[in-house]
Amino acid sequence: MVDLLLHPVRIRIVHAFAGGRSLTTAELGEHLPDVPKTTLYRQVGILATAGLLEVVGEQRVHGAVERTYRLDRARTRISPQEAAAMTIDDHRDGFAAAMGALLADFSAYLDRPDADPTADMVGYVQIPLWLSAAEITAMAEQLRAMLLPHMDNAPEPGRRLYLLSPIIFPIDQQP
Repeated sequence: MVDLLLHPVRIRIVHAFAGGRSLTTAELGEHLPDVPKTTLYRQVGILATAGLLEVVGEQRVHGAVERTYRLDRARTRISPQEAAAMTIDDHRDGFAAAMGALLADFSAYLDRPDADPTADMVGYVQIPLWLSAAEITAMAEQLRAMLLPHMDNAPEPGRRLYLLSPIIFPIDQQP
């Protein structure tokens, strides 16, 4: 399952389905206009075959069957056991895929005619912190407690979909 998620286009597809969205592949293409249609259809097929995307509707459109998909969020999370089993190269590949997806999503946002980083409260900053093992554990628990209540928010008037990408890792060796 980890290998499925460590791909920049598939990560972006997973993001597009956030908040319980149900989308057709055509609607998904509107959210990811920089992804070629053939690539999008191929990656949706891979995710659907693996069970990460489930078909929640079908309708005939111009003689073809158009499917509506929804993300099975439980299957998109990498468990602590799966993360522990990843090799150093798996982590390197996963980080590169996540950064590629993040850069593509941010570029697509900036390319929109209504992009307004100031009004949209866009932020990107790196903050080095000196933390003990107990402090990093407490901070991670606080972040989880703060974010969990919002993770299942559904789309509704007045809400926009934001992408939060906290990245944390030690930047020096232990003394």
